[in-house]
Amino acid sequence: MKFLAATSHAHATPDRTAVLMVNLGTPAAPTRAAVHAYLEEFLLDPRVVEVPRVIWWPLLKGAILPFRSGASAERYAAIWTHEGSPLLANSERQQRSLMAELQKRGIEVDLALAMRYGQPSVPMVLEGLRRSKVARLLVVPMYPQYSATTTGSAFDAISRVLEQTRNLPELRWIRSYADDPGYIDALRRSVRMHWDAHGRGNRLVMSFHGLPRRNLDLGDPYHCECVKTGRLLAESLDLQSEEFAITFQSRFGRARWLEPYTVDVLRKFAREKVGRVDVICPGFTADCLETLEEIAIDGRRVFLTEGGREFHTIACLNDSPRFISALADLIERHAHGWPVLAEDARERQAKAQDSFSRARAMGAGR
Repeated sequence: MKFLAATSHAHATPDRTAVLMVNLGTPAAPTRAAVHAYLEEFLLDPRVVEVPRVIWWPLLKGAILPFRSGASAERYAAIWTHEGSPLLANSERQQRSLMAELQKRGIEVDLALAMRYGQPSVPMVLEGLRRSKVARLLVVPMYPQYSATTTGSAFDAISRVLEQTRNLPELRWIRSYADDPGYIDALRRSVRMHWDAHGRGNRLVMSFHGLPRRNLDLGDPYHCECVKTGRLLAESLDLQSEEFAITFQSRFGRARWLEPYTVDVLRKFAREKVGRVDVICPGFTADCLETLEEIAIDGRRVFLTEGGREFHTIACLNDSPRFISALADLIERHAHGWPVLAEDARERQAKAQDSFSRARAMGAGR
């Protein structure tokens, strides 16, 4: 195996610490070609589709991509903005807000953003951090609930880069934060703010991205973590069991997926004459296709067509101050013991200068 050459070491330069935010990804444009490239990368991930390549490849190339790419491109076009992809734009706002919050707390790190599929890619971002001589890396998946298909896949992508890296950074990982008090409180505040501004619906639907039921049966903890998040959010809002529902969206194919399906629950509520539903998607930290199109457009259409009177979507946490504060809290806890405080920068620089003087005395060039 050929390893990436280590960047030249400068003894007088203090080691750097980086935090890497990782989200799912997005096509570069709402076009058939761009969506085709994105879906191909996504659906060829063995963490996402656990079907032998010899079976899956001809089905994907011959049937799924040719037909799904065009339809998906139309869906992306319906929510594309002047900033481009909503997921990427919202993620970049999160990055800027989180950087400002960390600086306010006196935490000195490089804060990077990568997408598991599409751009900015994990390899590209890690290469930039390597060239910046990052010695410590904390990975923050932007998926609150762990799944092998999301957080596990992000770990795979990072591992593939690191296994080719000669000078490895110290690595830490936030596995999940499905029950983190700060995250739950950010969700609670989001719902309360919506209710304060628009009144309160008859039902609160908490819609999470779905997975094949087979994943749960094989031991993926995602379903349990989603249910826990939903339960904690309901408790924080003092909701009774009949006032909310935990559901799963984005079903694909004929296999059984996690239930109940969001679309079925919306139909049920409409037919039961539930006048208004409010829908929040706690598993998505940034508004994207699944929230802006699948829920806000398609979900609304289903509910109203089936007889519902009023449909409200509650925005994702995005860069809301409470969520950014919760992320900063998580980073502080997981970076504990690392030299990340800005107030210690002078001491770190002095130690680096001393190291340089000693190394130079022994013949080092820099």
